[in-house]
Amino acid sequence: MNSDAVKSGIQQAPHRSLFNALGLTKEELNKPMVGIVNSYNEIVPGHMNLDKIVEAVKLGVAMAGGTPIVFPAIAVCDGIAMGHTGMKYSLVTRDLIADSTEAMAIAHGFDALVMVPNCDKNVPGLLMAAARVNIPAIFVSGGPMLAGRINGEKTSLSSMFEAVGAYSAGKMTEEEVEEYACKTCPTAGSCSGMYTANSMNCLTEVLGMGLQGNGTIPAVYSERIRLAKHAGMKIMELYERNIRPRDIMTEKAFLNALTVDMALGCSTNSMLHLPAVAYEAGIDLNLDIANDVSAKTPNLCHLAPAGHAYMEDLNEAGGVYAVMNELNKKDLLYTDLITATGKTVGENIAGCVNRNEEVIRPVENPYSETGGIAILKGNLAPDSAVVKRSAVAPEMMKHEGPARVFDCEDDAIAAIKGGKIVSGDVVVIRYEGPKGGPGMREMLNPTSAIMGMGLGSTVALITDGRFSGASRGASIGHVSPEAAVGGNIALVEEGDVIRIDINANTLNFMISEEELKIRRAKWQPREPKITTGYLARYAAMVTSGNRGAILEVPKR
Repeated sequence: MNSDAVKSGIQQAPHRSLFNALGLTKEELNKPMVGIVNSYNEIVPGHMNLDKIVEAVKLGVAMAGGTPIVFPAIAVCDGIAMGHTGMKYSLVTRDLIADSTEAMAIAHGFDALVMVPNCDKNVPGLLMAAARVNIPAIFVSGGPMLAGRINGEKTSLSSMFEAVGAYSAGKMTEEEVEEYACKTCPTAGSCSGMYTANSMNCLTEVLGMGLQGNGTIPAVYSERIRLAKHAGMKIMELYERNIRPRDIMTEKAFLNALTVDMALGCSTNSMLHLPAVAYEAGIDLNLDIANDVSAKTPNLCHLAPAGHAYMEDLNEAGGVYAVMNELNKKDLLYTDLITATGKTVGENIAGCVNRNEEVIRPVENPYSETGGIAILKGNLAPDSAVVKRSAVAPEMMKHEGPARVFDCEDDAIAAIKGGKIVSGDVVVIRYEGPKGGPGMREMLNPTSAIMGMGLGSTVALITDGRFSGASRGASIGHVSPEAAVGGNIALVEEGDVIRIDINANTLNFMISEEELKIRRAKWQPREPKITTGYLARYAAMVTSGNRGAILEVPKR
């Protein structure tokens, strides 16, 4: 289907009357109709500049011979939703965004799409929609904010959350916390570290769905406006050549994304989103391969929260393409794949120089010989769990300690801030998975409290929920199967010894098989926390974290 179905021929005269009502001319109707998915709103800092991005895209489309038509997509700010009931609605919007974009694109017969996202679930949701609808599409995001500056040092949102933990421990005054609040997020844009939004915008470049710089050019740079114009022009080339998302997002493209993910040290949330996008492209991206990819991929970047570099630094160092060019020195990428530039991966990255070897380590001198994310398995996570290895203190790569068990995030936060968690403990937060939450809340508050109180090198956190890209430390999430479906995490008891070995990719609690069977026989499913509305429908359909928390249609 294309726009002829809604504008050409006598049978479409009623449709044309409605286009006339929109003020469209015959000249505009004779051109391809390009839908521009506008994620602009006035509540998400990363989206407050998207009106300008969209205007630039419209100009680019029109200059290249298309008719741009804008329609909206929603977005939740994870930072504002953090730590309360609102966080249950973050991950679930990924599917609302995909579904609503599919509906708008097909109902109105668009010929091509330009996706304008920026923060968190907005990017994977629109990638899912692009793969599902499979008409020519390109992405141009709003870009990252600049880092904050306090006492001459750069800072970002993760430092803000950790400041609250430091205040609880008596290490900061209220006035100092307020200074952080005023200076940490200084501009429009997605938060300035390698958090989920920036991870997914960078991986959109790697997948081949965005132009060079899409993941790294700061939101406030005029270069971002020029990028948007070029994206608008480029979509017309993709339309003319009939290059579609599934031509670009192939299995090899997802393997490239996993590889660069490991080199960049992206958010653990990428391990939810890449499988979900792949699923819409008809590809089974089994995370069992992630450790194989990690084993041969050096970690080249330590951006916040893993280190003291920020997205603006990565941009100045050469951006995503410079990282890819480093990896290509070891032949770690598939370079013959077509991309939204109209060129191959190899053509895109050729000659992209690493301008700062402190921000992007040379492939011969990496932070580590293995990637930034690890998949763990064991009797506590029979299917899998995920940890951002590059953000874990060396002394916590192997840890053994007593379980401190909490059945929701709120109880865990109260215990941490109340001084009830001590050095050596392993905090277990369960019934926060995709079904049990429902919605698989991010848990930046407990991880930040642990770090801010000075326990980051002695305390681990484990959950069937997920952690923010801003989390650091031994924060192990996505434990699958989750507690709500009877996963072994539901059987952990206070004081059980938990053994973590990130280098060995294992996660176990030290009880016998006989004791495990006894506990399983006693376990009873819990009543759903929410029984009405969208969250109830979501909980009924969602799969586990190790499958990307995708929604699966019940089999008849």
